[in-house]
Amino acid sequence: MADATNLNRPLCCEQFGSGAARGCFAAADGSLQWEAWGWRWWDFSGAFTVKPQRLAGGAGGALRAASPPLSSLIAVFLPQGFPDSVSPDYLPYQLWDSVQAFASSLSGSLATHAVLLGIGVGNAKASVSAATATWLVKDSTGMLGRIIFAWWKGSKLDCNAKQWRLFADILNDVAMFLEIMAPIYPIFFTITICTSNLAKCIVSVAGGATRAALTMHQARRNNMADVSAKDSSQETLVNLAGLLVSLLMLPLVSDCPGFSLGCFFFLTALHIYANYRAVRALVIETLNEGRLRLVLKHFLQRGEVLGPTSANQMEPLWTGFWPSQSLSLGVPLHRLTSSVFDLQQLVEGHQEPYLLHWDLSQNQVQVVLSQMAGPETILRAATHGLVLEALQGDGPLPRGLEELRNQVRAGPEKDNWVIVRDTHQVLDKLFPKFLKGLQDAGWKTEKHQLEVDEWRATWLLSPEKKVL
Repeated sequence: MADATNLNRPLCCEQFGSGAARGCFAAADGSLQWEAWGWRWWDFSGAFTVKPQRLAGGAGGALRAASPPLSSLIAVFLPQGFPDSVSPDYLPYQLWDSVQAFASSLSGSLATHAVLLGIGVGNAKASVSAATATWLVKDSTGMLGRIIFAWWKGSKLDCNAKQWRLFADILNDVAMFLEIMAPIYPIFFTITICTSNLAKCIVSVAGGATRAALTMHQARRNNMADVSAKDSSQETLVNLAGLLVSLLMLPLVSDCPGFSLGCFFFLTALHIYANYRAVRALVIETLNEGRLRLVLKHFLQRGEVLGPTSANQMEPLWTGFWPSQSLSLGVPLHRLTSSVFDLQQLVEGHQEPYLLHWDLSQNQVQVVLSQMAGPETILRAATHGLVLEALQGDGPLPRGLEELRNQVRAGPEKDNWVIVRDTHQVLDKLFPKFLKGLQDAGWKTEKHQLEVDEWRATWLLSPEKKVL
């Protein structure tokens, strides 16, 4: 039996991840008594007792422990170490993502039912060979579309993952609507379902790629595989629930096309809303062009740097996937120069490892990057381009930039390179403050999600050239 004087002294303690530690005390009967263990997300607290194992000659008294009732669900469907092993936005995003997956599963059941009716399932006069040919044409069209879309937009999906994720889900709803409408116009059935499958294959590329990008954001302990696997488990559970509900729903709507279409529109509205809430819940701490534009505008007008939460809330979600025509990073040098004079004019005044060409008539900035350009150099080059864009806009600017704005509005177009040179001098003072403000606000400046092409160049530089 334990000494009474040692009953209140903890023998050991433990903690899970970065959660609160709990102590272990010696009970009067020699057992180990653990303090109550609270689960922050589930509002559960309880204690369990570990009985000491009897020595030889006694009755078997194996270790027994009563674990919290929800710990098994946490282990099966949430990443190990949750919530500390994932980003703070993980739980709200996954909840809304589950809602949209459930709505999409039910909508997909209605669409599949319509396609099967259209190819002749249940119709004694339908030809098996004709249905097979239609199915093969549909699949081959989608395969070709998948390859072409991956080549066309694959390198740009990382830059605007939230926007492309929302776009993919809306396109998926359009594809399912086409499938539901296909049997109504039998003469266009094959073309309709081929178009639908083409859209679905684009969805699979855009959705899969952006899901991987968001998984990288959510994984905080080098646990990307675990986060991805648990996300798959959650989606499987939701789809299973959707399958069971579909088994009950389809017999009710199969004989009433109007009611079936009404259910589809309701589920589609729920699906789009849940997707919007899911991507809006994301707080990504790296800068793409949209977030950089918002943060820089706020900094130039008010002298303050927006934090990731505020900037992500203000980031547009419907138009961000369209490519920017005003800022191009990593363009080839031969596109901007055709003579020695052009090269000399482009290099003059550039002490940074990038060259910037500003076409004032089209308000287009093209940036040539040096071989030595790192993430902070690219961030400065993008900031430089957006500052030049701000010179043509309205709103307050710092004193040095306000003077340059007056020169832009009064000067001829041939002096563009002079304005670019002068903005370098302003940025020498402005950008270090902006960069420090970004870091203090919680932005990760050691990497970015700016759209950058792979062209790099070298040129004769002044000795004062900087490397970031």
